[in-house]
Amino acid sequence: MIRLFRRPSAVALTACLLLEAAAALADTSLSGTVSAVLDGDSIIVVDAGRREVEVRLAQIDAPEHGQADWQASRQSLSELLLGRTVTVERVDADRYGRIVGRVWEEGTDAGLEQVRRGMAWVYRRYTADQAYFRAEERARQEKKGLWSQPRPVPPWRFRHRAASSDSDPRRSPADRVSPCGAKHRCAEMLSCEEARFYLVRCGVKSLDRDGDGTPCEELC
Repeated sequence: MIRLFRRPSAVALTACLLLEAAAALADTSLSGTVSAVLDGDSIIVVDAGRREVEVRLAQIDAPEHGQADWQASRQSLSELLLGRTVTVERVDADRYGRIVGRVWEEGTDAGLEQVRRGMAWVYRRYTADQAYFRAEERARQEKKGLWSQPRPVPPWRFRHRAASSDSDPRRSPADRVSPCGAKHRCAEMLSCEEARFYLVRCGVKSLDRDGDGTPCEELC
C-alpha cells in the first residue's frame, strides 16, 4: 500500500513561522523585579522562575568602584529601579555572561535617565541613539552629577589605567589600583548591594560561604 504524504498547507507554514517568531521575541526580553543594584549601570533581576539574572544597562557606562561619584551613581539607579518591576530589552551579552539591554520601568528608560541626571556617560563605542548624546550634553552644560567635576574621568579610561597599573612590573602589588578595592570579608561590607557587587563583579567567593548565590546572609 502506497501512502501519499501531503505537503503542509500555507496556513500551517504560516502558523509555524509565527510560533518561531514568538519564541525569538521571547528570547529578546526579560521581565522581573530588581533585587539589587550593583553600581550605576548593573542590576540583578529576579525573573518569574526566581532566577537571579545580572543585567548591564546598554548604551551607558557609569563610574567604576573607586571613582568619584560611584556611590552617587549607584544610589541614583537604586532610586529608579530597586524593588521595581522592569522589562529588559535584550541587546547583547558581555564577556562576563551578563545580559546587556535597555531597562524600562513604567515607560522610563533607566539608562537614559542616568545620563540625564549626570550619573553616567554615553558609552560611545556601543551607542548610536542621539537621544543619549543630547541628554549627556545637557547634563554637561548644567553641570549635573559627575559633570560638576572639572575633569571627570570616563570609566573606560579608569579601567584602562587600572589594567596598566596591574601589569606594570615596576609597581608593587600594594601600589596597584583595582576597581574592586581590597575588601573580602562580610564585616567590611556596608550594605547588601555592596556585598553583591564584590561577589558578582569582583569574584570574592568568601562572601558566599554556603554557595547559594547570596552573600553575607546577615546583610542580605
